[in-house]
Amino acid sequence: MKIVCIAASFVPSNTANSIQVVKAAHALNEIGNDVTLLVPGDKAVSWEELKCHYGLRKPFKIKWIHENLLFRRYDFAINAVQKAKRMKPALIYTWVLQAAVLSLWQGIPTVLELHDRVTGRIGPWLFRRFWKAKTQKRLLTNTKALKERLILKYGLADYQAQILVSPNGVELERYQGLSSPEETRRSLGLVPGFTAGYTGHFYAGRGMQLMFDLAKALPNTNFLWVGGEQEDVLLWEKRAESAGLENLHLTGFIENARLPDYQAAADVLLMPYGERIAGSGGGNSAEIASPMKMFEYMAAGRAILSSDLPVIHEVLDEETAVFCPPGKPIAWKEALIALKKDSHRCKQLGIRARSAVQEYTWQKRAVKALSDLDLHNEN
Repeated sequence: MKIVCIAASFVPSNTANSIQVVKAAHALNEIGNDVTLLVPGDKAVSWEELKCHYGLRKPFKIKWIHENLLFRRYDFAINAVQKAKRMKPALIYTWVLQAAVLSLWQGIPTVLELHDRVTGRIGPWLFRRFWKAKTQKRLLTNTKALKERLILKYGLADYQAQILVSPNGVELERYQGLSSPEETRRSLGLVPGFTAGYTGHFYAGRGMQLMFDLAKALPNTNFLWVGGEQEDVLLWEKRAESAGLENLHLTGFIENARLPDYQAAADVLLMPYGERIAGSGGGNSAEIASPMKMFEYMAAGRAILSSDLPVIHEVLDEETAVFCPPGKPIAWKEALIALKKDSHRCKQLGIRARSAVQEYTWQKRAVKALSDLDLHNEN
């Protein structure tokens, strides 16, 4: 069917929300739908550039709509819904609450995907309008924790069937045929030897200081940091140089298409989230996060060492990861040493994680998002 996706994320961009939006829209297209993604911007980007940047396979349409940031997405939402309506879609799939409400008011069936609490002065009012609209709708949350918080705050017990928990996903095809950590390091020109890896941004709450302290405490273990904004990478490189660290290597930004190899270069992959996690737009997502890197780590088939946050246990357990208290370097040091000494355990954790992630593909997520929606009579 024809689906118009509406997102406020800039495309292309290195932010997690931009990557998530493109991956989700790509999956909707891959399962056989005619998908157009509408995003803010004034300049079109070629498919080849997007393909490399996001690691995509099957082309789909992306259109850019001018946005005035002074209007806090309202002008974009209005223009996007108007443009979508002219395309006569069977469904609008959006991450923008304003667009979801406008779409429903236009009588277009709508799926709204939320990754955070509803905030602002008008946000709660709009969210209640979303539920009062008579047009067919569905809400996706990326974690059970977020679903429960929204139900409790807004009294949505009667709407539970319309709220689906939809964790983020991974493209397993990109993780097929990965070499051993040693062979991958050699092919990438990385330093040989036991390596603890991290991929992603360096925002507050990501555990960068903890990993830096681990690198100082474990000079015979290599630490590989992949990603980060350029200014953050330069900052940590200077700190490493000042501390005389020779076992910490920062790659800077790596295109998403090449990310699996860098994750496969590690013997252990780290998720040292703090008790507060900031995103690209700030806020704290520690209680409700569904990190994309978690599913990528699982697909890479490597041992995962993660902060012991309740929301992480919605996906990982003691069979698929090792957990440490957030912000406790001694516990992390001991856990990493133990994994380094036990290569068999590392391999088994990776094998079990790889098996568990089979249920978390972007394609299966897309099928679930559309399941049981009767759209035939809505148009």
